[in-house]
Amino acid sequence: MSASTSSAGAAAPSADRGAFSGRTAFIFAAIGSAVGLGNIWRFPAVAYENGGGAFILPYLVALLTAGIPLLFLDYAIGHRWRGSAPAAWRRFRRWTEFIGWWQVLIALIIALYYALILAWATNYTIFSLDQRWDSHPEGADGFFGEYTQALGGADVTVSFDYVPAVLISMLVVWIAVIVVMALGVQKGIAASSIIFIPLLIVMFIILVVRSLFLPGAIDGLDAFFRPNWAALAKPGVWIAAYGQIFFSLSVAFGIMLTYSSYLKKKTDLTGSGLVVGFANSSFEILCGIGVFSALGFMAQAQGVAVDEVVDDGVGLAFIAFPTIISEAPAGALIGVLFFGSLVLAGFTSLISIVEVVIAAVQDKFGLARLSRPSWSACRWPWSRWRCSRPRWVCRCWT
Repeated sequence: MSASTSSAGAAAPSADRGAFSGRTAFIFAAIGSAVGLGNIWRFPAVAYENGGGAFILPYLVALLTAGIPLLFLDYAIGHRWRGSAPAAWRRFRRWTEFIGWWQVLIALIIALYYALILAWATNYTIFSLDQRWDSHPEGADGFFGEYTQALGGADVTVSFDYVPAVLISMLVVWIAVIVVMALGVQKGIAASSIIFIPLLIVMFIILVVRSLFLPGAIDGLDAFFRPNWAALAKPGVWIAAYGQIFFSLSVAFGIMLTYSSYLKKKTDLTGSGLVVGFANSSFEILCGIGVFSALGFMAQAQGVAVDEVVDDGVGLAFIAFPTIISEAPAGALIGVLFFGSLVLAGFTSLISIVEVVIAAVQDKFGLARLSRPSWSACRWPWSRWRCSRPRWVCRCWT
């Protein structure tokens, strides 16, 4: 399927929105969006808890019946109406614009959460070098609580207190995001993904290979892949499969819609969607192998069954893995590879999430991205003078 956009389909944007240089740049950016924290710390536990190896069947069904079709739909809407989520939905049907703004709101909320996790992962990458959590009397669990100063239960309150180390890391994360956003679609989003995604894959493959040679890794893989076919009769297993696909493929969040609006008029949307969909799923399987190899080692080291150490999310990343790092040979290497992978996967996803917000504001107010000042003639017919204002201040630049 190739798609082209007619001039009648949408009015031209009032500012240069930027564009991907080609299909390869788009695919890397889309994979960078899809491959995120959920692949590494969510999929392995979801698969294990919902039938192990048998979960692959509902997962593939969900991918083929919902994930890839919705990916195609996002691509088609964004590419046909050439705009951000609110602009594209408005050009589709005026009354549907609110869907786009709802997607922008969700993206904004997720971005704040992602930035915090990236700040933690960045610091933990450094902590892995000297395994700093070992100095805490309560181990990795106690260290994480002290480091984040997170409250729980009745202690939760609203305040303006902050943790300096976390705040500094968050500022670094946001500065990096702003730099990428300022560089634009091709030089920022695409270029960063083209660098970070291959680096992420190489790092994680090294991590998987190292984990496979840990004592007890076979037990972890057996627990992960052993099929429980009876689980397929439970509706919750199928719901979990579809939920994982929605969570990991970035569909219906306005991300792929926005990215596809930067494609050239003649682009193979079908081929791009298939590459992105199956690349994302392949990386999830790779994550499952790496994570459960490490969990198998952890279970053997502690003398317990694998199911007693299985965790997901924050518990897996910042409590279970630091424990593994402390006990495993070459633990510092495993730590740097694991948390470094979290940083890379999370950063490319955060860029795509923030782009939903940036593109919406840009299209709504006709703004151009930050760029170097350009000294060219103002396009307004009554001006015979050179405009001395930078491009991001004056809208009269061509």
